[in-house]
Amino acid sequence: MIELADIFAQYGPAYREKYGARLSPSQREAMWAIEHCRTESLGGHVYRCDRCEEEQYSYHSCRNRHCPKCQNEAGQQWLSRQEHLLLPVPYFMLTFTLPAGLRQLARRHQKRIYHLLFQASAAAAQKLARDPRFVGGQIGMVGVLHTWARDLTYHPHVHYLVPGGGLSADGRRWLSASKEFLMPVEALSLIFRAKFRDALRQTDLFDQVPTAIWQQDWVVHCQSVGNGAAALKYLAPYIFRVAISNNRIVKLENNQVTFRYQEAKTNETKYCTLAAEAFIRRFLQHVLPKGFMKVRYYGFLSAGNRGRLKKARNLLGACRPSQPRDDRETEPVLTERSFRCPQCGQAMQRVQTIRAKPQRPP
Repeated sequence: MIELADIFAQYGPAYREKYGARLSPSQREAMWAIEHCRTESLGGHVYRCDRCEEEQYSYHSCRNRHCPKCQNEAGQQWLSRQEHLLLPVPYFMLTFTLPAGLRQLARRHQKRIYHLLFQASAAAAQKLARDPRFVGGQIGMVGVLHTWARDLTYHPHVHYLVPGGGLSADGRRWLSASKEFLMPVEALSLIFRAKFRDALRQTDLFDQVPTAIWQQDWVVHCQSVGNGAAALKYLAPYIFRVAISNNRIVKLENNQVTFRYQEAKTNETKYCTLAAEAFIRRFLQHVLPKGFMKVRYYGFLSAGNRGRLKKARNLLGACRPSQPRDDRETEPVLTERSFRCPQCGQAMQRVQTIRAKPQRPP
């Protein structure tokens, strides 16, 4: 099977030679990490079977958040840390999309624009939720940033998981939303646009935006996603998904990469073939700035408001897990692999440590 690491290993050096001056430190780091993930460069261990003397090598993972090998199985670990956030109410998924006319600006100023996208979308949802015609109080939100469409084109948007209801201002009442309706997306879109415009106006980037952007409709979606446990399972892949997984890469041939994706409107499987250089460029535009938190919590789910979450839980008669876990965005915890001999099935013993090579991204 062709992997992203194979493409980067074969074409990455030439790409860095040609475009190195344009690459950000986080893009260089991601390329290097993906190329060297689970290779001798990162060190590892040697295991041996005492019965038949078979040896196996286990190399360390890079743990880069853009690596498909490292993020593929992290969702379940994240789920286990979110149990204390669950409430016995219906949940909704809100999605806010940055308009196409702002995407060029976002590419040039990623950290600032992504932050404003979070800030404006969360503030818009909270504002409309306080309207007594809908919720009438403060809602809780878990948001995750994505920057890609299914064909790897640039498409920044934020998904929020939202419990169906909120707390009254005094914290004494739980205000339930409808099971099938949280708030009107048309009104939410208008508030989102206004919040983003007002926030951007406070920066030196505002004059770079065409005025037509502020007259067009901004895209917001809302859908019901079931109860709390089902909703978290729905969101987990969004949090740990990378721009493309290895199993979507179909072939690498004649300096071209072919990958498959599902067309959003029809769910039809389609194929995209790009020159290797264009494929690398399309992937790298989704590498987030160093230190940028792509998962954020708002309302009564934010770290500073967990007292209000406790009130909500008490009002709903929900039981709190005895050992709540930290919900900050973290790298997955990697445990030592357990090896069985492929020849005889005997448990293998670690006999040697391979030290990592002290290399830096080129």
